[in-house]
Amino acid sequence: MGLSRNLHPKKIFGGKAYGTSMLSSKIRSRIESGKMAYSVYITKEADRLDTIAGVAYGDSSYWWAIAAASGIGWALQVPPGIVLKIPEVAEIMAIVTSKV
Repeated sequence: MGLSRNLHPKKIFGGKAYGTSMLSSKIRSRIESGKMAYSVYITKEADRLDTIAGVAYGDSSYWWAIAAASGIGWALQVPPGIVLKIPEVAEIMAIVTSKV
């Protein structure tokens, strides 16, 4: 099943519907301003964002949060040596539940 970040918002964090496009700019902005905690991962050959998200979050469909935080666009495959910023789940939830 393919993911669409704009057409059908996924229900996340307590069943509320949010489109990833609404959250992506907030995540990126908070990462750039130093207001969001994240871990760093350097990609290796054959790494994919969905697989990395599956390990980090227990759900591969949150690959878009890593893409947004890392400023790398919407491709699932990334070349080796790319530094990814992986936001903490609590930080993503804070954005979802905030009114900002």
